[in-house]
Amino acid sequence: MQSIEDILKRNSRVEADKAWETSYTRRFVIMFLTYLTAVTFLKLIGNDAPLVNGLVPVGGYFLSTLSLPTIKKMWLEKYNSKK
Repeated sequence: MQSIEDILKRNSRVEADKAWETSYTRRFVIMFLTYLTAVTFLKLIGNDAPLVNGLVPVGGYFLSTLSLPTIKKMWLEKYNSKK
C-alpha cells in the first residue's frame, strides 16, 4: 500500500504536468519551434517568402489552442450527460 507521502508526491507531479500542458510557455515554445521548422523547410525548397509563409502553421496551431478548450467543454458536457 502506498504511503500518504507517496500519493501526495504523485499528485504534485500530476498537477505540475497539467500546469505545463496548459501553460503559455509551452504554447509559445511549440509555436517558436514550429516556425523555425517551417522556415527552414521553406528555405530548403526555395520558397520566395519563407519568413512570412512560416507563420501559416504557427497561426493554425495558435487558433487550435484557442478553440480546443471550448470544444473540450462541449464534449465533456455531452459525455457527462450520457452517464
